[in-house]
Amino acid sequence: MTISAPTPAPTSRALTWCLHLLFVGLLALAAVRAVADDAPHAGATAVAAALCALVYAAGPALPAIRRSRRGAALWLAAVEACWLALLALTADGVWLAFPLYFLQLHLLPRRVGPAAVALTAAGAALGFAAHRGTFDAAMAIGPALGAAVAVAVVRGYQALYRESEERRRLIEELTTTRADLARAQHTAGVLAERERLAREIHDTLAQGLTSIQLLLRAAERALPPTAAGAARYVEQARQAAVDNLAEARRFVAALAPPALEDTTLAGALERLCATAAARHPLTARFHLTGEPAALPTAHEVALLRIAQSALANTVRHAGATTAEVTLDQGGDGVTLTVTDDGSGFDPDRLSVPDPAAGGYGLAAMRARAEALDGTLTLASAPGRGTTLTARLPLPPPVSADPGQAPDPEARP
Repeated sequence: MTISAPTPAPTSRALTWCLHLLFVGLLALAAVRAVADDAPHAGATAVAAALCALVYAAGPALPAIRRSRRGAALWLAAVEACWLALLALTADGVWLAFPLYFLQLHLLPRRVGPAAVALTAAGAALGFAAHRGTFDAAMAIGPALGAAVAVAVVRGYQALYRESEERRRLIEELTTTRADLARAQHTAGVLAERERLAREIHDTLAQGLTSIQLLLRAAERALPPTAAGAARYVEQARQAAVDNLAEARRFVAALAPPALEDTTLAGALERLCATAAARHPLTARFHLTGEPAALPTAHEVALLRIAQSALANTVRHAGATTAEVTLDQGGDGVTLTVTDDGSGFDPDRLSVPDPAAGGYGLAAMRARAEALDGTLTLASAPGRGTTLTARLPLPPPVSADPGQAPDPEARP
């Protein structure tokens, strides 16, 4: 039907036209048979059939009826009244009950529709019995069976439609999720490339400029006082190395992860714990031990990524209520420890990476640590939580000669 309501069960265009043709065809049949058989009230029957056809045609034509549940109900009541008048004039009107069942189930609320169908079936049976002058079980079985078929067809169609809508919604969600995943993968690739460039600049260009600067300073000190011209050139070369080293440091800072912008590693880890606690049912706390000191950018990036991955595994797999993130800066290395009170697992089962168990995440964390000559250890057991420890050694400060004190500009 083209008539709509706030929550109707839609039908296809083909079924709608079939219903229209069936209703009009049955009206025409009733009118033609009454006139052809010269039945009593033949003229009144033809007029009633024509009036019923006009009222029925008004439904799809009037916007007020198509858009309003109340308007559709009033239109349906008018069609029913015309049908009852036709049924009172001819027994052939009983056949119109079948398309009326579909109209009632389509236009009326889910609980009201079956009741209206039952009343229509009862009216059809009584009207037919009145024309025959007698009543038997067959007169009731016919309309009742038609009503049962109509209810089954409409309910089955509604179930298929709901399933189709659910499938469509799932497909839309899948499409959206795939788009989000593609964007996330692109962003992760961009960030990974930025980190790689930062490590390359830090480990090659910046360190090389630092060594050049210190060697030029040592050469400047070793020149005799009479070599003023050579000392001036050495000083200019050293100043160029200092300027380029500062530029390399700016590149490294610009390529660092956004979480490390304008903050230290400790600040980024503390913010990470606060974010995890706010977004998930997890109490995440950060602890800093030892003497806070500036770390190489590559170390900060690696430890931050390891902490992010470890907390993500805790949220996804551990079922933990608390997590402790500890950063220990002391001696010749820095140690990051992430401990949770979750369900734990058997680490031996992760000998082969398993995406469902977070195996690839652990492999990536271990690769980050080993890339900086560090180590990553995992301690866990079923029901006893998990402790992940990443330890990275700090590079020794670069000096111009064995007896010289460390230069404050030696580590970019």
